[in-house]
Amino acid sequence: MNFALSEEQELIVSTVRDFCEKELYPHEELVERTGEVPEELAQEIKKKCMDIGFYSSNMPEEVGGGGLSHVDFCLVERELGRASMALNHFFGRPSNILMACEGEQREKYLLPAVTGERMDALAMTEPDAGSDVRGMKCTAKKLGGDWVVNGSKHFISHANVADFVIVFIATGEEETPRGMKKKITCFLVDRGTPGFEILPGYDSVSHRGYQNCRLQFDECRLPESQILGELHGGFKIMNEWLYATRITVAAMCVGRARRVFDLALTQAAERKQFGQPIGKFQGVGFKIADMITEIDAADLLTLSGAWRLDQQLPANREIASAKVYASEMLARVTDEAIQIYGGMGLMSDLPLARFWRDARVERIWDGTSEIQRHIISRELLRPLGA
Repeated sequence: MNFALSEEQELIVSTVRDFCEKELYPHEELVERTGEVPEELAQEIKKKCMDIGFYSSNMPEEVGGGGLSHVDFCLVERELGRASMALNHFFGRPSNILMACEGEQREKYLLPAVTGERMDALAMTEPDAGSDVRGMKCTAKKLGGDWVVNGSKHFISHANVADFVIVFIATGEEETPRGMKKKITCFLVDRGTPGFEILPGYDSVSHRGYQNCRLQFDECRLPESQILGELHGGFKIMNEWLYATRITVAAMCVGRARRVFDLALTQAAERKQFGQPIGKFQGVGFKIADMITEIDAADLLTLSGAWRLDQQLPANREIASAKVYASEMLARVTDEAIQIYGGMGLMSDLPLARFWRDARVERIWDGTSEIQRHIISRELLRPLGA
């Protein structure tokens, strides 16, 4: 097996890392202090991303995207993970669920998202429906030729800068072996649609400046043409387009962990106590050894899952393993890095405290660690009839 990156992949890594270091790192302190990304800066990042040819690199070439493989795109996300989420969001990566657009939807939503004319956000979570998607209470009922939507969503990332939202809504019920369950349909909802509001969310300690929002629907009328995919086909469209997005969380965790590790390694080599670098003390040296071992393991798990997707092999378990391991690894690495720095690690002069706070949400969004472990165990037990 050849684990080396190709010349093209090495170029992807160096280009995106250089972009992060030059165009994103310098603005992180501003975002941390103010909790927002100025509109002018957001547009500047977006334009510079387009200038280097990486905007919509995750989308197929036939719709104007970069057409990167899953492995190549994982490398992009890994490098972007080094920088603030609030800033790297404008290094445009539209949701690949938009590939399900048909007819006029392609001109109205898919193609403008690929070119950067419009930005999307994805909405599933509700106050009482997080991991239990079928427990959602936001409903749409047929009235004449329209669907009338009532209810709310929360924790909707970057909806504050989105031009439209891809929303999963309950459109009926069906009998299942486990009782009555909601039928789910995916809708495309434009900002400014009557009865639809995008409201400020909560003050999160993780990823400051990367806003979470609340969505409110009050007798919001949507025509049939706003349905993405098939009526009641929400789970089908999720399974076809969304389940692999968990691997991007794993990749970003690996990238952020490597940035944290670089800081910790430098500190271990340069800071002296009792007349020698602290890295020579076993208590610190072993931390460094464990940190890089875990980072490399998470990296290989992540790239392996992406490779399986490229080979069109089943990858659900492998992606879940990568997501749970990489997100938990990041928590351990950031914590140990702070320990190596001592008291200074908690000071705002360094980014470590921010990385420590940011790491916490990775074990929750895009499927909690508990959900990932459920997926892994289910995939292993099902073939045995359990």
